[in-house]
Amino acid sequence: MINALESSSLRPYLIRALYEWCTDHGFTPYVAVQVDESVQVPREYVKNGEIVLNISYDATSALKLGNEFIEFKARFAGTARDILVPVGRVVAIYARESGQGMAFSAPVPPESGAAAKASPLRDASRGNNNDGETRVVHLVTDGEETAAVDAPSDSPDDEPPRPSAGGARPALKRVK
Repeated sequence: MINALESSSLRPYLIRALYEWCTDHGFTPYVAVQVDESVQVPREYVKNGEIVLNISYDATSALKLGNEFIEFKARFAGTARDILVPVGRVVAIYARESGQGMAFSAPVPPESGAAAKASPLRDASRGNNNDGETRVVHLVTDGEETAAVDAPSDSPDDEPPRPSAGGARPALKRVK
């Protein structure tokens, strides 16, 4: 039986939505990509296994934001290059000017055995990363600093981390 998360990922839809939001508001959309052998980018621009790409209309040619791949042509040091990024390797999309956007969980390398059969949805909801620690990510907007913090969790496996007592509760804001 195929897991619902495996059969239809939200990631490509969210990338397209945030790309559209950036362009509609005059922002420059950037994507951060975790590079491996499946990512086709100029390797000389990869730092610490990651590359940040400007995917704005002005910086790309023939941009396709597909369900499986982001494809486009771009110039690096005056040389046109074909870029191919599997959607699963995108770790963030954000507006260069404001930093607003969305971070995704890091891609998980294929595993064998029983660990590979665990539900990715359950693991993602618990926030587990590859080394068994829980990853707590705090994203704060509305003019406040954005921060991402990795921290071990002392909570039981079935319980998601709770916000600290002094922090404000998340809230939705209606925008007209």
